[in-house]
Amino acid sequence: MNKSELINAMAEKAELTKVQAKNALEALIAATTDTLKKGGKLSLIGFGTFSVADRKARTGHNPATGKSIKIPAKKVVKFKPGSAFAKMK
Repeated sequence: MNKSELINAMAEKAELTKVQAKNALEALIAATTDTLKKGGKLSLIGFGTFSVADRKARTGHNPATGKSIKIPAKKVVKFKPGSAFAKMK
């Protein structure tokens, strides 16, 4: 599913126009991004939790040349699925 398909599904399920669904999705993305940039986390009960974690600097290997490369430390977004995903089979 891509963004436009998600907007169509949201509009249908919530009985919204596509414009309203697009605005709602963009607002959700913006609020999530702002929260994570501030180092916070977003918990949606039953769906999951988005959080930010620090990834340490490490040494990797270039598979084409076999040479070692330094990979810098960075922050990454993590998602922990909630109970709705645990019940999926």
